[in-house]
Amino acid sequence: MINRRSFLSTATRSVIGAAALTALNRIEGRAATKLGAIGVQLYTVRGQMAKDFEGSLQKIAAIGYKEVEFAGYYNKSPKDIKAILDRHGLTAPAAHIPLNDIQTKLDQTIEAAKAIGHQFLICPYLEDKDRRTLDDYKRHAETFNRAGEACSKAGILFGYHNHNFEFEAKNGKLPYDLLLAETDKNLVKMELDLYWISKAGQDPVAYLNKYKDRFAMFHVKEMDKTPKRGITEVGRGVIDFKTIFAKAPKGAIKHYFVEQDTCPGSPFDSIKISYDYLRQLEF
Repeated sequence: MINRRSFLSTATRSVIGAAALTALNRIEGRAATKLGAIGVQLYTVRGQMAKDFEGSLQKIAAIGYKEVEFAGYYNKSPKDIKAILDRHGLTAPAAHIPLNDIQTKLDQTIEAAKAIGHQFLICPYLEDKDRRTLDDYKRHAETFNRAGEACSKAGILFGYHNHNFEFEAKNGKLPYDLLLAETDKNLVKMELDLYWISKAGQDPVAYLNKYKDRFAMFHVKEMDKTPKRGITEVGRGVIDFKTIFAKAPKGAIKHYFVEQDTCPGSPFDSIKISYDYLRQLEF
């Protein structure tokens, strides 16, 4: 999922902007904001989850994470998953659900989500064959609206997670803009992956301001300082999370999930680095 052609030539941290924001807050007497519960997308530790499901969640909780976002259940029942989460003081506000499951077994997926305690079901990815034309995206928008309606009836919100391909113009239009236009704002929310939108050369703050009622969650994913603009631990790259978090519409972002698609060593070491950075971040 990380082999993409798009390349961002200029994506540097706005140090001056962040410093100015901090100074302004002090001048105006505003209290600094810090994140509450910090979450992690379990795709980051997928190999470890497959080998030791509960042990992996135990390690995540020991780092300090309070929330997890699933990307597969590893043949565990919803009842067992809920019991394991409870044992380790974790909640799972969201899960990534493949498009095929959304299309073919949504009712079962919703029932599992309710049993585990998910508040959001997210379509995480579109395969190449599913995104060749704008008509493909229009078709998916219809699917997402139907899924959103079914989820809403069950007390769950439906959403979509971006990569960078949604920002590659087709016939002069960005597919991501089409999805925003064609989906019902009350039924379909967006989980904004801050790495992929930055990799695509787009400004996340501009989207947050233009579509104030659409974004509910962030994937807090960091871009490294190399020419390839790969993925690294949060705080070790060029994305200005401080400014992005501060400028998001107040109260809009409900969950912040760390994700690192690839790690140089143990993913538990990487997500601890990211957690430690976010725990002390003020904005």
